[in-house]
Parts: sequence; C-alpha cells; structure tokens
Amino acid sequence: MTTGGRTSFGSGLVVALLCGAVAAPQTASAFCGFYVSGSGQQLYNKATYVVMMREGTRTVLSMQNNYEGPPEAFAMVVPVPVVLQRENVHTLERSVFDRVDQLAAPRLVEYWEQDPCTPRRPPAVRVSRAMVMGAAGGGRARAADDLGVRIEAQFVVGEYDIVILSASDSSGLDTWLRRERYNIPPGAEPVLRPYVAAGTKFFVARVDPQRVRFENGRAMLSPLRFHYDTERFDLPVRLGLLNSAGEQDLIVHILSRGQRFEVANYRNVTIPTNIDVANSVRERFGSFYAALFDRTVQMNPGAVVTEYAWGASSCDPCPVSPLDPRTMAVLGEDVLPPRAVPSSRWDPRQTFVLTRLHYRYTRDSLGEDLVFREAGAIVGGREIEGREGRLERVARPAEVNNFQARYVIRHWWQGPIRCANPRRGVWGGPPGGGSPRPTAARDLAFVPRNVRLDEVVRRRVPEIRLAPRRRGNPFNPPLTAPGTADRQGTTDDETRTAPSNAAVRGAAVLGCSAVGTSSDGIVRLASILAALLIARRRKG
Repeated sequence: MTTGGRTSFGSGLVVALLCGAVAAPQTASAFCGFYVSGSGQQLYNKATYVVMMREGTRTVLSMQNNYEGPPEAFAMVVPVPVVLQRENVHTLERSVFDRVDQLAAPRLVEYWEQDPCTPRRPPAVRVSRAMVMGAAGGGRARAADDLGVRIEAQFVVGEYDIVILSASDSSGLDTWLRRERYNIPPGAEPVLRPYVAAGTKFFVARVDPQRVRFENGRAMLSPLRFHYDTERFDLPVRLGLLNSAGEQDLIVHILSRGQRFEVANYRNVTIPTNIDVANSVRERFGSFYAALFDRTVQMNPGAVVTEYAWGASSCDPCPVSPLDPRTMAVLGEDVLPPRAVPSSRWDPRQTFVLTRLHYRYTRDSLGEDLVFREAGAIVGGREIEGREGRLERVARPAEVNNFQARYVIRHWWQGPIRCANPRRGVWGGPPGGGSPRPTAARDLAFVPRNVRLDEVVRRRVPEIRLAPRRRGNPFNPPLTAPGTADRQGTTDDETRTAPSNAAVRGAAVLGCSAVGTSSDGIVRLASILAALLIARRRKG
C-alpha cells in the first residue's frame, strides 16, 4: 500500500516479486515472480503458490515456483520488511502446496437421487463437530557499499545461496544487480524506488543448478519458507508487473487461528456457489470454473474474490484430507508465538481457518500492494437448505467459517416408482455404493476458456447476471420417462416443474446434510383450489 509516497508492508507479506512472463498465450498469465537470470535468456514461471500463516505480528510466508528456462544459475528477488537470518529460512516438501491448493480449490460433486420409495428416516440435521470447526566475500561487500547497497546477511539453504540486501538508492540497487550478472527486466529501477525509500530489504535467492533436480527441462525447486514480525499485514505485488505480459492471477492462502481474512484496500466479493451444472462439466470442470471466475471478475472489476473460508482441519466434501498437525507445523505453526494451554472444551478461536483469495490484475488496475484485514465468519456452498428451502447460494454471516466454491451434478432416479407417496430429491451416493471424492479445479491460469456458462448451468445466477438456456428447479425431477436423457445428461423437460413431486422433500447427502421442507407444493395446491373456487362462484 502506498501512503504519502511510502510503501508499507503491513504485517506483512513479502513476496512482491513472484512472477515472470508466462508462455501460454491462449490463457491468462499466472502470478509469477521477479526472476533474474545469470544468462541473457528470459526465464519463465508458470505457477506460483503462496501460503501465509498469521498470528499477532508474526507472518510465515511459504512460496513455491516452477520455472522453465536455461539451466544456468538464476535467482529470484523478494522484498522483505526485515533482515532475515539463517534460522528464519527453511525449505519445504513440494507436496504440502498441492495439499493446501486441493483442499481450498473450487470443487465439483456428484449426487444421485435415492429410491423415492425408500421408507422415510426420522428427520435430523447432522452437523458434525469437524464440519463447523472454523472453521560472498568482503570485496563484493565493499563494492556494493559504493552503490548504496549493503549485504546484510549471507547463508545457504538447500539449493539456494541466499543474500539479504539493503539499499539506500534504487539506481544503485539496479546497477548492483546488473553488475552481478542478474538479467533483471527493463524498467526495474522506478518500480524498486518506493520499496528502497521505505527501507525495505531484499531477499535474493540464487539457485545452483548443480543442486537442483530437473524434470523435462523444468527445475523442481524446493519451496521456501521464511518468517518475520511486522505490525501490518500486506503483500507487495507491484514488482511482479516487471515481467507481466498482460493479466496476472494471484492466489493467496492465509491460515490464522479462528480468523478469516479479506483485503482492506480493494473491493471484496465471494464467488457464486451451489450451482447445479450439466453432466458434461465433469470432463471440463477446470474450464467451467475459469469461465465462471472470468464472468465474476468482469462483473466486479478490480475485486478480490474469496473462494474458500473453512476450518483447516475439516472439509465437506473433501477433495483431499484436511490439514493435520504435522502439515500445520511445516507451514509455520512451529514458529508462531506460544499460546496459553487450551482448555478441554473445543474453542473455535483455537482452530485455524484457511482463507483462499483470488485476484486478477494488470499494470493499469494494480495501484497498491494488497493489504489484509480480519473479516467476519461466513457460510455458503454447502448441501444445507436455508429458511426458504433453498441451498445456500450466496455467502452470509455466521458464527464459524464454512464457505466454499461448490458445483453439483445431480442424477435423478431412473428406476420404477411403485409407491403412493414417493419422496423426491433425497440425495446420496451412487446406486452401487461408495462416496466418490470431489474434483478440484486447479491450474486455472492454463485451462482452455471455451465453456459457455449459459449452456451448462441449471439455474439463474443473479450475482453475475447469468441465466441458463435451459432452466430447471434442481429439486424437481424431470417429467420424461427414464432413459431419455440428452447428450449433456439432462432431460428434455428439465425446465418444467413437477407439482406432484414437489410437496415434501428431504435432503440427506452423504451423511452431512440438513433436512428441509419446501412450501412450493403447498402454494401450488392453494393456487389450484383458489382457481376452482372462483370458477364455481362464476357458474353459480
């Protein structure tokens, strides 16, 4: 954030330079880092993951970058608010980022309508406790001083040779980096200037390719984690524009005890959720979600989109297992300030909340670094009906965080119905048993954007002014006979309602849903009776 000409880090984030140009012209660029090469060739970064843990004034930042480029030595430059020492920096297992990304990613689930003639079970709302848990040498140093650049610390961590720099002049820093044969992008000095003026330090991690494992020309770099203490909490991202060829996408995961986060200096929106979709979305869920996100950003220019806010130790449904104590320690809980011994009674304030924020920006739209603030708990995107008998379609305030981007394929009962009072809209697993895991939407910056939303959604989404070509009430079964599904897995008459089946319905999905009763059938029946009464009076 820029205030009075100064750049503040807040309590901090520090990856300001995470992003290079992406060689994927058919898609939006991924948020990448400020990579500087020891050769004259351009380095490319195709994916960046940022996970932050925050408590008090302590911030733990973990980041992973994949790049494609020549095997010569290269480095990445990251602005940090303080001088880091060897004990502040660690390398991590790559798998930890995959787990966090999958846990918070948008998900696609499939439900099957259960036999409408199955005897009714006693209605009960089953909400588990887990569901609501919120939810160099001296000569180089002297030469650096001549340019106003000072080497504050040097050490080795894994495959990284790390130098912490301070600078009193941005031109001197630009010159020093170039003289040290870092092929930094053109125009770096004006972008570095506000960080230098604010007293920011610079974390330069040079990678030795002799200590790196390569797969198909791509260096499999170990993720880096470092921690520091600052009063404010913000993420410098403007330096990443040095390598920008257009739009960039940034996904930030924030872990904090009992607390969701949002941005303080940009607009916040939540992604539309709980949308029933066509069967064809199964094969191209990533493209579907990318189109939905694009539409959301189009309708909310410059906004940061919240895609997930849920207790890190639970999920429903779960694309991957929740985060266990060992993973939390790897991500930084081991360096958080000590806390009082927890009581034997469960306290949601002691439970880490995982927030996922997704931001798309360009050179023109990014005026300030991101500043984070605490936000109230929200729920949405669950198989739980609200007061009006509808699933949660928009985020609403709550006591704990249970919000997710969730999309549903529903398979209506296709077998015979031989009972007088069938109950429609009771959802569960497939007829053969089992409980398939949800599909997570990942690598969204690189998926084809070729899905027409109005052809695959099954309800209106007023938040983004989207209407389906074929609209249907997701809780009313089709009127056509079994076996007449079209090529997208929906029936020809899906847009029609079925009064005889809409009077009472339960919703018990995979053991984690609430039970609700719709008034649609009662209202419809009252309308019919009123019409008959009026007709009788006219005849009389």
